Amino acid sequence: MIKALEYGAFVIDMQCNANKTVCMVFPPKDKRKIVASAFPRLVLNGNELQYVSEFKYVGHIISNDNTDDKDVLREVRLLFTRANILNRRFSMCSVPVNITLFRSFCIHFYGMALWKRYNVATISRLRSCYVKCTKLFFGYSKYHSVTSMLIELGLPSFNTLIF
Repeated sequence: MIKALEYGAFVIDMQCNANKTVCMVFPPKDKRKIVASAFPRLVLNGNELQYVSEFKYVGHIISNDNTDDKDVLREVRLLFTRANILNRRFSMCSVPVNITLFRSFCIHFYGMALWKRYNVATISRLRSCYVKCTKLFFGYSKYHSVTSMLIELGLPSFNTLIF
């Protein structure tokens, strides 16, 4: 198949970037069905392709364990980052402006529609991050009721965003 890819790319005067191309092996769930631990090297345009256990494709982390936990954790880091940037730059703005900024930058989780298999603990971390970032940005204490805060601000709950 790689030879067919090389030939097809040559015919249309295109090149594959072997530095950005990787191989991934998805092991079976049943460990007894593992056939081999080493796999043949694959070569594209004279370059050997490396085997990886995870990689980022169009911003989404694909992992060979068939879970989306690493991609969810990527969103946790990004949400903290975005909320901190907004807090540093726009904390003095009015509440309606901050609500618009928060809605624009903090409640959209890229790739969420692709999440199918994840641990409950990982989603709980994302939920906790959403609540912490909301309280931080709008100046609520950590003991303030999440429900009343979201109602006051007119923001969706975490479950509304995810499910």
